[in-house]
Amino acid sequence: MLVGYARVSTTDQDLTVQLERLSQAGCEKVFSEKQSGSTADRDELQRCIEFVREGDVLLVTRLDRLARSVLDLHVMLSALSGKGVGFRCIDQAGVDTTTSHGKLMLGILGSVAEFETDLRRERQREGIAKAKAQGAYKGGKARIDAQRVNEMLSDGANPSAVARALGISRQSVYRLMS
Repeated sequence: MLVGYARVSTTDQDLTVQLERLSQAGCEKVFSEKQSGSTADRDELQRCIEFVREGDVLLVTRLDRLARSVLDLHVMLSALSGKGVGFRCIDQAGVDTTTSHGKLMLGILGSVAEFETDLRRERQREGIAKAKAQGAYKGGKARIDAQRVNEMLSDGANPSAVARALGISRQSVYRLMS
């Protein structure tokens, strides 16, 4: 049996394209979810792994839909292999654990995918550092009117009364006392 798994990382993303492609590929059963995180955090993936039986093949549209790191990928594939379940990927057509060549391609592509993720993270960190240096990262917007706190304290209100009146913690009042 051909079993599909589709995933997007956030609830505002759409699964339609993946679901259509898995259906067109002949999947008889498809598990899908809108969830980020490790393979252990994804309930539908866990259900999918429990569902597949010896002789089945798990199909995904892209490698990154199944695993986020080479380690995750190898752990997942080991679990599938232990159950006698094959794995294929639509977009990375050479990835097919039912063949020796496919296993080799899987290792290579998994390493490349992890390398790309590391590069993306590095560029993101560099961009954030640059933005901080240019003053673009200045923290969140002030939620408490410090001037109002000090005015109330100057008018004789104690910190507890100021906190109650403004709906803030007493610690916030003490932090803003000038």
